[in-house]
Amino acid sequence: MGSNGTVTELQRNSTNWTVVVDEIVKMEKKIFPMHESLARSFDEELKKKSSGLLYIQIHGQVVGYVMYAWPTSLSASITKLAVKESYRGQGHGVALLEAAIKKCRTRTVLRITLHVDPLRTPAVNLYKKFGFQVDTLIQGYYSADRPAYRMYIDFDSK
Repeated sequence: MGSNGTVTELQRNSTNWTVVVDEIVKMEKKIFPMHESLARSFDEELKKKSSGLLYIQIHGQVVGYVMYAWPTSLSASITKLAVKESYRGQGHGVALLEAAIKKCRTRTVLRITLHVDPLRTPAVNLYKKFGFQVDTLIQGYYSADRPAYRMYIDFDSK
């Protein structure tokens, strides 16, 4: 991974909470269409005890983040993963996904799910690299004309 980017967990009581969340909201607005963005509810989502956020900061700016949640004791979901365009292809998405999976696994979940636009080939390939499999294609997931793959990875219950 380039330029000293390390994965950091956003702590609810951290002094940089507002700065990091503001930067992520700006990224959300730039990367995702308005109806897919969590920008309006990001702060509320992160305050839930069943969710978490990891981010990478380089030279004082957030260049990528992953948000995850564990709605039940047996399952978790990756709800967002994004890397600024100029920082893609440098291993940041890999580092973020790997860290999020580890965080979810500390809760002994048996399955992690996520949704991804089938046209976002680099994202689909990243998830497959980690063992995620396509479960189904959900028509109209993002909008009337944009479906999503629901992908999952199962873990041994032993």
